[in-house]
Amino acid sequence: MADLYQAALAEIGDVFQRVDDANVEAAIAMIAEARRIAIHGVGREGLQMKGLAMRLFHLGLDVAVVGDMTTPYLGKGGLLIVSAGPGYFATIAGLMGVAREAGARVLLVTAQPKARCAEFADLVLHLPAQTMADDRSGRISVLPMGSLFEGAQYILFEAMILRLRDRLGVSPEKMRANHTNLE
Repeated sequence: MADLYQAALAEIGDVFQRVDDANVEAAIAMIAEARRIAIHGVGREGLQMKGLAMRLFHLGLDVAVVGDMTTPYLGKGGLLIVSAGPGYFATIAGLMGVAREAGARVLLVTAQPKARCAEFADLVLHLPAQTMADDRSGRISVLPMGSLFEGAQYILFEAMILRLRDRLGVSPEKMRANHTNLE
């Protein structure tokens, strides 16, 4: 069993050897400058996106998850952050179009930076990890289907939160004070 853990950790580490830090910093700047943020992803990617939304909320940012009944209007000054690891989901492309038409900017997190959804993004955050789009060709991850991408999203997002926390001057105590007490 320990071999599986080590193999998975090594694969995630390899992803981050190939991440462009300047691209990540551009995404962090885009988030820091946004007046209002909406987030969406599908499937397990969507779960990682909800985790990002929660952490942005802990930082004190105005953030909502698309589909929640309290999601506000997103227009000029707003930012839509979406995930399409394999490069295209019809729902993601549709939301990107609506956001752009309303004047919001769009940040796409994907493993396929040249795929269709990238055409609609103001910034493409490339996370070079296996997804279900490429889990049958070439070198295959020890993790099933798109799990390598999803696991890398978790690490990426938590590291981005640390950078945002520093950039915005939010203390760990302030983040904790924004955590729910209704558990």
